[in-house]
Amino acid sequence: HHHRTGDEWCIYPLYDMAHGQCDSIEKITHSICTLEFAPHRELYDWLIEKLEIFPSKQYEFARRNLTYTVMSKRKLLQLVNEKYVAGWDDPRMPTISAMRRRGYPPSAIREFVKRIGVSKRENIVDISLLEFCVREELNKVSKRVMAVLDPIKVVLTNYPEGQTEMLETENNPEDPNSGNRELPFSRELWIERGDFMENPPKKFFRLSPGGLARLKSAYIIQCDEVVKNDAGEIVELRCTYFPDSKSGQDTSGLRPKATIHWLSVPHAISAEVRLYDRLFQVEDPSADDRNFKELLNPDSLIVKNAWLEPSLAEVTPGEYYQFIRLGYFTPDPDSQPG
Repeated sequence: HHHRTGDEWCIYPLYDMAHGQCDSIEKITHSICTLEFAPHRELYDWLIEKLEIFPSKQYEFARRNLTYTVMSKRKLLQLVNEKYVAGWDDPRMPTISAMRRRGYPPSAIREFVKRIGVSKRENIVDISLLEFCVREELNKVSKRVMAVLDPIKVVLTNYPEGQTEMLETENNPEDPNSGNRELPFSRELWIERGDFMENPPKKFFRLSPGGLARLKSAYIIQCDEVVKNDAGEIVELRCTYFPDSKSGQDTSGLRPKATIHWLSVPHAISAEVRLYDRLFQVEDPSADDRNFKELLNPDSLIVKNAWLEPSLAEVTPGEYYQFIRLGYFTPDPDSQPG
């Protein structure tokens, strides 16, 4: 009894018999298989010869395994069915749909494939090579934008209250044709918490009490006061800005050693940002004796509420962005406006 055709036929061809005939019917010239199909090639060729049909040819190559993931469809299906991942296109999965959703450009995947080549020897490819190819391509095509994932407020005490200034910044320094855009600047700003240290070590050049830092495409500021809550946590920095230090028109003579990114508090938009890491904690899960699900990386997905520049209010899946100094991002297809 067949699960689709019932009792219509009393005999059905096994894969080994049907493989070559299906390829022949479809006029396949090169039937590309992984190495485990090599012992089946003799039967593949024999059936085609005896049936005197179009001579498809089977060729074998080694499976391309990647570090920090698994390629077994059986294991991947378990991860999907048992909700360890959100589906076959979950950005942590080693599938084409997952890579598309994660924002990997097709050209980067093609470059990766060119670099690793085709082999008949089983091996495992370092996933960092794929990530390198992706970064190389995204560096050329991504629009640079500002986002703050772990915010701390900066108040510019000598900047006029209620004033907003539009400052120009480049879209992509790698592409001279990408143009510029304007960013709103105001008295209250968000910066990354990691860009400030109250008691910095010697080689920390970003913002600190009494220290200087340049705001990207804006002004130089100096931290004058640190405001803490009752628990001793820093909640606000009160700073001075130098009006004569505007980017491109700087006559201040000041020489800060670091440039940091920022957002205007009243203009920034809130968003959920998903930070993806490698799916497994070990380099080769298939070589480990433990249950492969025990090797999953518990921090492979971290969700943050972040602030983004207002130009990102209307974005489309498939667009590429570099959050300056943070990494590359793309709108998720399940994004909702606002």
